[in-house]
Parts: sequence; structure tokens; C-alpha cells
Amino acid sequence: MTALMRFLKHTLLPQWWALRPFPKATRAAIEAAIAASEQQHTGELRFVVEGGLPPTHLLAGRSARERAVELFAQLRVWDTEANSGVLIYVQLLDHQVEIVADRGVHARVGQAFWDAVCGRLQAAFRDGRFEAGALAAIGEITAALVAHFPPGAENPNELPDRPLVL
Repeated sequence: MTALMRFLKHTLLPQWWALRPFPKATRAAIEAAIAASEQQHTGELRFVVEGGLPPTHLLAGRSARERAVELFAQLRVWDTEANSGVLIYVQLLDHQVEIVADRGVHARVGQAFWDAVCGRLQAAFRDGRFEAGALAAIGEITAALVAHFPPGAENPNELPDRPLVL
């Protein structure tokens, strides 16, 4: 796709149209899954859905990965007590999924794990199974966090559980 076509798609399609795969009920199910997940470990999950990229990102030719890393920092996912934050970023118009994990999680789990989860999530999305795919990915990440970050005596909720829609 040319840069001009990508720019037009991201700037002309209404945001509500791009976000149709994540209606209110799906976002509520994701929020509930994150809340239940975080009761089982000291990790923190954030789920971000973005329809189109901001025009400045498009003009600069920035990738979904770059946007995910930017949001990881802006949302302070890196700023958890155990360095155990994980961001799941879904960029709908380019059909991209990125997972960015804090150094504490990444050191224990490794890039191959994140790549595999992203691959399964993208396959589910290609099949139109947005809610099921998101919940399965949260389940896989939960299992990894349970193994490496078991809950302690205190397990504060450091980040919002509600999916962020941009």
C-alpha cells in the first residue's frame, strides 16, 4: 500500500467504523478478563485499541510497533513495582498487533513467546474472532505471569483494567 493510500485510509475512515470489532460488550469482557487475570499474579496488563494512526505518525511513516512503544511509555506501563507491565496494542486499520512487555517480564518469558501470542491473536482477528482472540491472548499472558510473578501479600492494581480506545 502506498503511503498516500495509507494516509487517506487512516484520515478519512470514521473512527467508529474502524472500531466496530470492539463494541462495548467486547471491551467489557476484556476488562473483566484483565481484572480476573491480575488477581492471579503481580503483573499488570493494558489493552489498547486504535482505529487509525494520528496524521503526524502517518506522515513520519511510523510503524505500529513504534506506536505501541510510545503508548507503553505514555501510559506508564513500564512503571510497575515489579517491572511486570504488558501492553497489548491493536491497530485496526493496518491490521497490526503488538505486545510490549516491561524488562522484568521480557527477561523471563522471551521474544519468541510474545511473537507466538501475537501470531495467534492476529490469526483470530483475521477470522473475525476479535473477542475470543483477545481473551485467549490475555489467558496466555496470564499463564506466563502466574508462572513468573505470583501474587504476594499485597497485590495492588497499578494500571486501569479498562481497554483504552484511541
